[in-house]
Amino acid sequence: MLNYLWAGMIGIGIMFAAFTGRVPELTNAALDSAKEAVTLSITMVGVMSFWSGFMEIAKKAGIIEMASEKLEPFLSFLFPSLPRKHPARQFIATNMIANILGLGWAATPAGLKAMEELEHLEEERRAGRAKGTSRKKGTASNEMCNLLIINISSLQLIPMTVIAYRSQYGSVNPTAIVGPGIVATAVSTLTAIIFCKIVDRSRRR
Repeated sequence: MLNYLWAGMIGIGIMFAAFTGRVPELTNAALDSAKEAVTLSITMVGVMSFWSGFMEIAKKAGIIEMASEKLEPFLSFLFPSLPRKHPARQFIATNMIANILGLGWAATPAGLKAMEELEHLEEERRAGRAKGTSRKKGTASNEMCNLLIINISSLQLIPMTVIAYRSQYGSVNPTAIVGPGIVATAVSTLTAIIFCKIVDRSRRR
């Protein structure tokens, strides 16, 4: 869907430039954007390498495991039907920690692993249900929906991606976004949690 959206926007831009006689400006903009994209990619690779390495060190040092234990009460509140010793809990905790640190690229693999484990859990539940009451195959479980919503709305203490963008484009104070970012993501996360609990309660009824 996004491919069609972007293709449509590019096509409309080209047609508009052709009809208004701005093809040279369009060409220059395309070349300048390509140059900026390469420069930004190099900047982001440096930031990504640093924080991904930091996450790996934290994992081997046991910091991630310790932080995951601290998140257990929150995980039990948000995923009440998820077994306490299920492998998905570790991946969910890692995903949340990475998102809180603003490391979306490090959070994605953990989120995908968590989704895989939750899908296996749903298959086991589906096999244990009566044939007439089983949920349709391919339907996301409550836990999967909750994880997706929390992942999208995640609280971020250090929005590294935005800071890198601001630094790349010459911001005088790239980290000025930290305060507003914490407030905005805290509100979005709280809203997501409330929404998840309301939907969970309505499904039980």
